Formats: sequence, C-alpha cells, structure tokens
Amino acid sequence: MNQLAIVSLMVLAVCPRASAQPVSPRIGPFVIDLRGTFPNFPTTAALAESRGIGATDLPGLGLGVNVGAHVYLLKWRAMTFGLGGELMTARAHSTPAIAGFAPVTERFTSVAPQLSFNFGSSKGWSYLSGGIGPSTWSIVPEGSQPLPIDQERLKTINYGGGARWFAKRHLAFTFDVRFYAVNPGRPSFGFPGSPRTRLLVIGAGMSVR
Repeated sequence: MNQLAIVSLMVLAVCPRASAQPVSPRIGPFVIDLRGTFPNFPTTAALAESRGIGATDLPGLGLGVNVGAHVYLLKWRAMTFGLGGELMTARAHSTPAIAGFAPVTERFTSVAPQLSFNFGSSKGWSYLSGGIGPSTWSIVPEGSQPLPIDQERLKTINYGGGARWFAKRHLAFTFDVRFYAVNPGRPSFGFPGSPRTRLLVIGAGMSVR
C-alpha cells in the first residue's frame, strides 16, 4: 500500500502540468505505447535458493521493453476509464566476480490486460492502472538446463502509474513506474519454490495515437 501511495502521489504531481493548457478535454481515443524498461530484479537468498545458486550470483538490475495498447471509452467528471493490455519482457545477466562460477541469465515476461484511470486532456494525461495475468521468470546459470520453475506460468498482479505528454498531435513522451507482484513458484528438483516477489520496473519511451 505504501508503494501504491507513492505512485499515486507521483501521478497527481504531474497531472496539473498535463492538463493546464486550454485544449480538448477528451483523452484518447486510443494510444500505443513503446517503452524501454529498467527492472530491479531482487537478489534475495530465498530467490537464489529456489535455483540452487548463491544470492551474489543473481544479476540485479536489467533491461527490457514494454509494449501496450489502450482505448478510452468512458469519461466521468475529471476521470476517463481506459481498457487495454501490455506485454513486458526483460533480461539481466551477471558476471561472477570469482573465477569458476558460471554467469547467470535472468528473464521475466508478463502479459496482462489493463484497466486505467486517467486524468488530464488530449494534450497529456496522467494515469493509474493495473491488471492480472501470467508471467514466466527464469534464472538459469550458463551451461545448465532450465528447471520446471523457469517455465512455470505464475499469476502476477501489476499496478502503477505514469503520464503521457504530447509534444506533437500524434506523438508523446511517456513515463511509467510499475510493480509486479508475482505468486510463489512450486518446488522442483529438491529446491524450494520461488518466494512471493514484488518486482519494480521503471520505463520511459513514446506513445502514438
């Protein structure tokens, strides 16, 4: 709840700037987003134990991409409701500091529908959004085969917010902060299941309408 409150405050902070100009109050009618992302992969002992590796072998910060599409159907007072979906995929790779230890590659992919609450105008708007869908999370040392947990579909809730600023009629800069709450994984090959995890992803890119 503290994290959601932080995101909400960020969205409200940018909302007046997004809607201050005397332009059409209508948001949308649709947008397509393309953002580069920076996921902060956790490096906890529980996550490392689920793959039989050390916590220091986990990569940490990674790179990825987020693609989304949204339509805006209903306006109620200052808020416009949006429906859409997103695909987020990211990767991180570690280089071991000690000779003899294998590098580890970490991949995360999430697909989910999205419900959004939008505030602003056609010139730019802020939003809060969320969705529920499956994700896969693989953590594989170089030279090893993936475990069943690396291919398991995990129920994931994502929530966050951001804003879009249209410098041109059809092209905008977009910024997004999002959390992915990932369900625990099943034990396999004598290793414990992966823990319930919250992944922070920050993204920036462009929107087209």
